[in-house]
Amino acid sequence: MKVLITGGAGFIGSAVVRYIINNTPSSVVNVDKLTYAGNPDSLISVAQHSRYVFELVDICNRSELERVFSQHQPDVVMHLAAESHVDRSIDGPAAFIETNIVGTYTLLEVARSYWQGLTADRKAAFRFHHISTDEVFGDLHGTDDLFTESTPYAPSSPYSASKASSDHLVRAWHRTYGLPVLVTNCSNNYGPYHFPEKLIPLMILNALAGKPLPVYGKGNQIRDWLYVDDHAHALFKVVTEGKVGETYNIGGHNEKQNIEVVHTLCALLEELAPAKPAGVAHYKDLITYVTDRPGHDLRYAIDASKIERELGWQPQETFDSGLRKTVQWFLANKGWWQAVLDGSYALQRLGQGSSD
Repeated sequence: MKVLITGGAGFIGSAVVRYIINNTPSSVVNVDKLTYAGNPDSLISVAQHSRYVFELVDICNRSELERVFSQHQPDVVMHLAAESHVDRSIDGPAAFIETNIVGTYTLLEVARSYWQGLTADRKAAFRFHHISTDEVFGDLHGTDDLFTESTPYAPSSPYSASKASSDHLVRAWHRTYGLPVLVTNCSNNYGPYHFPEKLIPLMILNALAGKPLPVYGKGNQIRDWLYVDDHAHALFKVVTEGKVGETYNIGGHNEKQNIEVVHTLCALLEELAPAKPAGVAHYKDLITYVTDRPGHDLRYAIDASKIERELGWQPQETFDSGLRKTVQWFLANKGWWQAVLDGSYALQRLGQGSSD
């Protein structure tokens, strides 16, 4: 099977690429624009593999997408390319509208045209898998409430609104044109190769540098944490075994307050990196509370019983085991994150032709 993955140089996308190459006989065509969060270094382990091809293409560029589909003849599409940082969407929503909505529309139209031209057998086997987020549902107010596949949409940020819009487009293309689609909505991911603007890697790297650990408000926002390799496994299971037209929620069964996550990280670093920066007695002393961001959702929590019941998937990592693996990875891979922090990874992207 040939899998076309959009956004395969990003955090979750690169995990999916590595999973497919390392655990299946399938081949991968990675379509990525290499914006600031796309990092070729995350794919070094598979970059020279005979079943891996990289295409530097913006999903808003229809003619280039048509070339990629025509040239590589994929059997399935896994659409992960997206702008995904809430804070960035508040400061500059235009890029989120362009990539997440216009880009998804463009990809759908190219995929539809390609799919309609396939032979009967290949047409029946084709799948378009759209990867989304639990943030489209807004937030939960009851302590026991969970997001299900039928939870109404109520996005709170420009980011989540753009993702909700893309979800609606995908479902409309299924209902109107018959395009065989699948949709997944996941909880917060974490793990190796996570871009340092997100909570867990930001806290790890700031602590190692002796910098403040900024926590929004009181840090009482609750998130359901999903280890990225568990997510990659779930996504491949959905695209190969899921039922066309269905939605599957993917969660880690790990609800934690942000402040609890930060304290756990500080305790892990005390154990795994006891040699602290000058002037730091305890990592937890670096915790600093900052003004909450606008429209900050209080609680997300996923009901992932459907994917477990129908496809037999459940996460392998607990929060404690996954977080320990994550901290150990960042401690062992300073070269990867140092190149991101000092900007030198951008040269790698430019070397692949990025004009970003």
